[in-house]
Order: sequence, then C-alpha cells, then structure tokens
Amino acid sequence: MQDLIIAAHGLHKTYDTGTVSVHALRGVDLEVTRGEMVAIMGPSGCGKTTLLNCLSGLDEIDDGQVLIDGVVLHDLADDQRSDYRARRMGFVFQLYNLLPVLSSVENVEMPLLVSGVGAKEARFRSLEMLEMVGLTDRARHLPGELSGGQRQRVTIARALVNQPAIVWADEPTGDLDSETAGGIIDLMCDLNQTNGQSFVLVTHSIEVGSRAHRIVRMRDGMIVDDGHGSGPLQSSATNTGPSSES
Repeated sequence: MQDLIIAAHGLHKTYDTGTVSVHALRGVDLEVTRGEMVAIMGPSGCGKTTLLNCLSGLDEIDDGQVLIDGVVLHDLADDQRSDYRARRMGFVFQLYNLLPVLSSVENVEMPLLVSGVGAKEARFRSLEMLEMVGLTDRARHLPGELSGGQRQRVTIARALVNQPAIVWADEPTGDLDSETAGGIIDLMCDLNQTNGQSFVLVTHSIEVGSRAHRIVRMRDGMIVDDGHGSGPLQSSATNTGPSSES
C-alpha cells in the first residue's frame, strides 16, 4: 500500500469577480507519496498556483477534500489550519517573501519562534540550516545585501527549518538566471533525497520539471496527465509534449 502524504479528491475552486466567474479547478484528483518530488506544469492560467494554494490550505475549496497525512485539512478551523501549516509545511515563493529589516538568520528562525521554540534553540537550528544551504557567511546580512540566488537559499532554509513533512514551492526559480536556478534546484533535490521530505513544485521550467520524480500536467483547471500515465486527456497531453511549457 502506498504511503500517501497528500490525497486530494474532486477539488473545485471558482473565483467570482462580480462580473465573471473563473473556474480555476474542475474536479482535480491528486495523490503524492511520502518523500516524492512532484512538479506541476501547464500553461499560464491553467490553475497550477490555485491547486498548490488549495492543497496547502492557503485557499478555501468550493468542493472536494484534501487530506495531508490523513488529516482532512479543510475540516480544521482557521487557527488550527495555520498551526498545522506552521508545524508540518514549508513554503518557497518566487519573490522570496523575506522581511527586509531582518538578517538571514532572523528570517530563517521566524517559523520556529512562531511555533514556540525557545530563542537559543531557534538560533542554533537556523544557523544549522543556513550552513546546509551554504550561507553561513551571510547569516548576519539583510536580504538587500544578498543576490537573488542567496535570497532564495535563505527562503529554502526558512521553509525547511521546522523539518516539515511537505515543502510547497511556487516558481522557485522563476526570478533567477539559468545558472543560479540550476544551483537552487540542485539544492532542493539534494535536500529531498537527504531529508525524505515531499516537495510539490509549480513551475514553467522544463529543466526544473525534469528533475522531479514525476510531472503533473494541467490544462483549463484539470489534470490532463498525472505523471503515472493517466488523466482525462492523457493522449492530448502526450501530443503537446514539453514544448508547450513555455
């Protein structure tokens, strides 16, 4: 029996702007096993980021069910869900979301302090994570004093410092040059293999997608290929191929 850490069934999400309704997710099913790295790919506007936000509990769903490690995420109250995310999940965003007035180590230790970890332990673990991502010499630097690749490494350290079961990454290399992006995805793959954490990545990059264990392809709010060779439009998705992921 598969050791599932993420199980989503029949997800629907509609955004109503008042003048138009956008059906962002149309009955999405997705399963991710523990320790798996999955890349979600597809054209702009197909629902990739919405799916990531709904799976992680950042967005509400209109219908369906998300289980994270057997917990029905959307049955939790808002404060319970926030606490669960803080303890069990890490987030990596394209634009870093680092606090500009805090040093690298202060940004990394924030999730620990919010979770109630003591200041001394939080600082020790944060410095350990910065060492793991190769930024020991930048621990006291502010984000504005770092390169784009260094800022993303701080973001990854912050996402992993709580030892989360799942790391969600939305276009983690989208704002980086190709050489720096390659280093970041190398780092994420190394951490995935070393720590056994599950990674779910939203990306337009074929290079990033090719490093994942499998690619889930989306179109028009639906999964057209789940990476296991199944999906409602499998043959169509196969015909498009990677060249459609511009």
